[in-house]
Amino acid sequence: MPLIVFESGKLDKNVKAELIRQLTEVSVAVTGIPKELFFVTVHELPDDDIAVGGVTVRELKERLAAPNAESEAG
Repeated sequence: MPLIVFESGKLDKNVKAELIRQLTEVSVAVTGIPKELFFVTVHELPDDDIAVGGVTVRELKERLAAPNAESEAG
């Protein structure tokens, strides 16, 4: 039975449900294996434990949420 493992930061439960649904759909379409045989697991890591370019995901989210984030990015 196939296993799909997805690792990310914290996800909203609706996003997680849609992710699982779409990962399964694509995998069925590509492999032809029935969806009932797929296992999908989502591993959520704390935002302080993931970094890109030396900046944690928590810091990146804070920057993006800041009111003037658009003007700083441009």
